[in-house]
Amino acid sequence: MSILVTGGARSGKSGFAERLVHSLADQAVYVATGQAFDEEMKARIALHRKLREESGGAWEILEEPLELPALLDRLSGGKAVLVDCLTLWLSNVLLAVEDQEDRQERAEREISRLEQSVSSFRGTLVLVTNEVGDGIVPEYALGRLYRDLAGRMNALLARRCGQVFLVTAGIPIELKSREYRL
Repeated sequence: MSILVTGGARSGKSGFAERLVHSLADQAVYVATGQAFDEEMKARIALHRKLREESGGAWEILEEPLELPALLDRLSGGKAVLVDCLTLWLSNVLLAVEDQEDRQERAEREISRLEQSVSSFRGTLVLVTNEVGDGIVPEYALGRLYRDLAGRMNALLARRCGQVFLVTAGIPIELKSREYRL
């Protein structure tokens, strides 16, 4: 089963997702998507690596900033998988292309590939993402494109996942069971 965990920055979604995966499986693969473009991000990634290493071998760690759909295809049918996080992956995809039109086209193609990989995934898959559209409208075109693509990506994946959790102030709420259907 695929599960989407979403929420705002520092809402507790990653910690919840880790606990959720370990409640479902003894061993799991932790797919980290972050890239260190500055010193602050380098420090964050180093801290995350250290914390996962200290978890007693509960995680097999893989870092994949761009080719997430292909990696999920390879991991399907194996250990439980936690991906943290999809919005970092999306920003990596956007920043890997210089031209604005090519950037949007490539991102939409990669989101479609990701949706296919999630749909066909066999086993336990937990995806962490951010709700970036709840804030102000970004001032720059790239920020607005990112916000719009992240919102569409989250909606597409929420439809594909058996459960969707919103984490706010450290409290996870399962949304699909509460979904209002017309």
